[in-house]
Amino acid sequence: MDIKSKLNVPNFITSLRIVGAFIMMFTTIFTNEFYIIYTLCGITDVLDGFIARMTKKTTEFGAKLDSVADLLFYGTMLVKLLPEMLSAMPNAMPVMIASLLALRVCSYLIAAFRYKKFASLHTYMNKLSGFSCFVMPYLVWLGVPQNIVYSVVYGIAVAAGLEELLIHSSAQNYTRGNRTVITAVKDGKKDE
Repeated sequence: MDIKSKLNVPNFITSLRIVGAFIMMFTTIFTNEFYIIYTLCGITDVLDGFIARMTKKTTEFGAKLDSVADLLFYGTMLVKLLPEMLSAMPNAMPVMIASLLALRVCSYLIAAFRYKKFASLHTYMNKLSGFSCFVMPYLVWLGVPQNIVYSVVYGIAVAAGLEELLIHSSAQNYTRGNRTVITAVKDGKKDE
């Protein structure tokens, strides 16, 4: 078997996002270097799943690696943006961030207890939440008021988190492909 047949290109692309997130920690925010690395990380986020589906190389490991890469990437972005966010919304931002983290932790804990494993869903709302988080620095660069940007992104993230929490709380079984709460409810009714 040659190396080409063993190489999982989507997982390699996902790994590049992890490396990019690490490098981003050492770049100054809103500089050309930051935007280049940031944009490349965003491209890998789109490409890894697309290529995995096109080449039929979707795996449970790849989905978990993607979730880890997303957490690292968006965690790094949060650390880099946090001072800017706090200056734009000094009183609200800590509460917003804490509530989002609590919502996600609750969702993951419910999933861990119900399914006996880590489960993070790639729902459409989670994808919209990720996209809205991703465009934040570009919107700030374009001059959109930061308090508006952060409030809208927060609203989308809360909706996505609530949907995932509802899916984990109500679905009979873990289904990696659940894209909406509606499909999870339909799948649950089929199992009855």
